[in-house]
Amino acid sequence: MRNNGAVSELPVIDITPLRTGGDPRAVADRIGAACRDNGFFYVSGHGVPADLVAGLDAASRRFFALPDELKNEISMDRGGRAWRGFFPVGGELTSGRPDLKEGVYFGAEEPPGDLPLHGPNLFPEQVPELREAVLAYLTAMTGVAQTVMSGIALSLGLEAGYFREGYTADPTILFRIFHYPPAPPDTDSWGVGEHTDYGLLTLLLQDDNGGLQVHTSRGWIDAPPVPGTFVCNIGDMLDKLTGGLYRSTPHRVRNLSGNERLSFPFFFDPGWDSEVPPLPYSPGGRARWDGQDLRAFSGTYGDYLLAKVSKVFPHLAGNLG
Repeated sequence: MRNNGAVSELPVIDITPLRTGGDPRAVADRIGAACRDNGFFYVSGHGVPADLVAGLDAASRRFFALPDELKNEISMDRGGRAWRGFFPVGGELTSGRPDLKEGVYFGAEEPPGDLPLHGPNLFPEQVPELREAVLAYLTAMTGVAQTVMSGIALSLGLEAGYFREGYTADPTILFRIFHYPPAPPDTDSWGVGEHTDYGLLTLLLQDDNGGLQVHTSRGWIDAPPVPGTFVCNIGDMLDKLTGGLYRSTPHRVRNLSGNERLSFPFFFDPGWDSEVPPLPYSPGGRARWDGQDLRAFSGTYGDYLLAKVSKVFPHLAGNLG
């Protein structure tokens, strides 16, 4: 990916001190400020090798260049309860309307079983290098997410290992590769409609074409690709845990670059059987943008996630029963 010289209004936070044992306080303070402001920031100093990112990007482009009949060999229809595989343009709904993108769903590689959203991934025979790239990337990004969560814990006055030893000791790992065709300039088609993320943390790798927008207190702003970084945003569960102090913020995507666009969102969520009560402090928060009270939900994160994802692919929801 080339350096496009993009500059963002969102802060870029170097997490090296959280990884290497340096003084983490200044990093934690910056993460806390970003989470209170709008819940979005860039992560640098993450330690993910550039060649891993480049290999993932190249393998993904090879896959999306395949004819539809070959991509459909790993269709989500074949993923069953594991909820893995390929979907075509318009096959995913965000905010109740089809998105202008196609993609592949992945998760932690596991043997077949009865638990929904768990199991083996589907990989294309025609692009064998995609399997190695995806599984290596999942391992690397799990480490980055645990590191960021340690900074979030410190920012809240908790021990650095608070999440790793509790909610994310056995995290729910979900990963997507999305391919966006250029959006028609004279329509209101969106690559992804306005939404918030479900879980604790999302780490997004973008290619050079941009298109991500964030709804801040200053209005909608662009979150362009910044070389060597991931866009990090917090999800509804961290909003719930902090009583609204840390913000799960609406965002959307429209690809107006005139080029195809790839993005790679990695979702790092509580363990499947974890309940998500408020954290052991009470700083107060603010009302959400959509009027929802996330604290009204009780039960496990798995219950919450199933209710959410069944609305994204209604025709596949029966597979989760």
